[in-house]
Amino acid sequence: MTEKFIFEDERRDMAMVAKKFFDRSRTNVAGGNISEKIVPEKSFDYGDIHIEKNHPYIIITPTMMSEAWFGNLEAAQILVVDLETGKKLDGSGRLTREINMHEEAYKVNPKISVVYHSHAPKSMFWGTSGLDEPNITEITKVQLKLGKIKCLPYRETCTKSLADLVSQELKDRKDQVDNILLLNSHGVLITSNDLHRAAMILETTEWNAEIAYKQAVFQKLGLLNGYKSCGKTVKK
Repeated sequence: MTEKFIFEDERRDMAMVAKKFFDRSRTNVAGGNISEKIVPEKSFDYGDIHIEKNHPYIIITPTMMSEAWFGNLEAAQILVVDLETGKKLDGSGRLTREINMHEEAYKVNPKISVVYHSHAPKSMFWGTSGLDEPNITEITKVQLKLGKIKCLPYRETCTKSLADLVSQELKDRKDQVDNILLLNSHGVLITSNDLHRAAMILETTEWNAEIAYKQAVFQKLGLLNGYKSCGKTVKK
C-alpha cells in the first residue's frame, strides 16, 4: 500500500500519542511538544519533496498543539523537518519555538530518536519547587534505570539558554538514552529511542512524583524517616 504522505505511519502514531498525552492530563493547554527522528534506509520522492537515504529528518507536533487543537491532531498536521537545515518539508502548521531543545538533544546523542516535552503536573510540582524528584518506585528506579530525576536551574522558555542547559546536562550523562529532566517552572523533557517508551517514562514518572510527594508529607508528619524504596531507606 502506497503511503498518502511522507512518513505516514509514524505521523499517525504520533498524532495518536499526542491525543492520549492531552486526554490523560500529561500536558495542559499551555503547550507541550513531541518529536521523533527518522533516518530513511532508501531515497524516495513525494511530488517535489526529495527524501534522502541516511539523512536525518524529524517529525514534530505543530505549535499550538494543545491550545488550538487540544491534542486532537490529524496525521497530516504533524510536521516533517530536515534536521540538518531546520527546513519544514511537509505538514500543516508552524514549528514550535521550542524546536531548539529538540535539536540540541539529537545533536548530543545520535542514539536519541525521541524528544518528548510536557507540562505534566505532578512532576512539575517538584520542578516548580526547584527540587530534584526523589526516584523511589521500582519501575523508574530499577526497571527504567532513570537515575537521578534532576531539576535544572531556571531558564526562560524557548530560549537558547534553556536549549544549551539541556544540551550540557545530556552531554554530562554521556551515552544515556532514556532521560527525564525537570525544567524549572516549565515542565519535563524526556529523551528515548522509542516514542511509546518515552510515553511510558512520562507515565511512570508521574506516578513516582505523586508517591514521592506523599512520602515527603509523611516525613514532615514524623511518620517516615527518609524516603522508602525497594525495601530500603533512601537518603535524598
